[in-house]
Amino acid sequence: MPTPARDQDSIAALQRVLATLSYLLTRPQAHERQAARAGVRAGRSDLWLLMALDGNGGVSRVGDLAALLMVEPPHVTRQISRLESQDLVERTADSQDRRARKVAITPHGRAALERLQQAGQATLHQALEGFDDAAVATTVAVLDHLVNAARRLNAEEKR
Repeated sequence: MPTPARDQDSIAALQRVLATLSYLLTRPQAHERQAARAGVRAGRSDLWLLMALDGNGGVSRVGDLAALLMVEPPHVTRQISRLESQDLVERTADSQDRRARKVAITPHGRAALERLQQAGQATLHQALEGFDDAAVATTVAVLDHLVNAARRLNAEEKR
């Protein structure tokens, strides 16, 4: 059983690795290279919006997207306008609330997202060479847990 001091060393090491990884992955140049390989002009935050839409069955309300992305609705509305001008999303009527609008990913948007994801997966595949599926699955489980904890904390802070 790990000792508390050793446990703390592991947590500190994980924090350093996550901070470094976050820095490297969120640099504009990294996204620009990946987007160029995929032949897509969408920005990093646009990619997140497309992923959120795709993960929600392809359609969502602006407010729900904003909550999922942890930003304010006006920010999402501006993003949607940019993405709509590129035919990556479209606004549709909300059948349950005539005042509300939904956002739907277009076939062009889904194809762009797929190309971006394939480019990212190719990079990950190279970076993870030598690791077996079990190690990758464990990493996914740990990171998923951290993402969910961060979302819970963010939701609690907003209350």
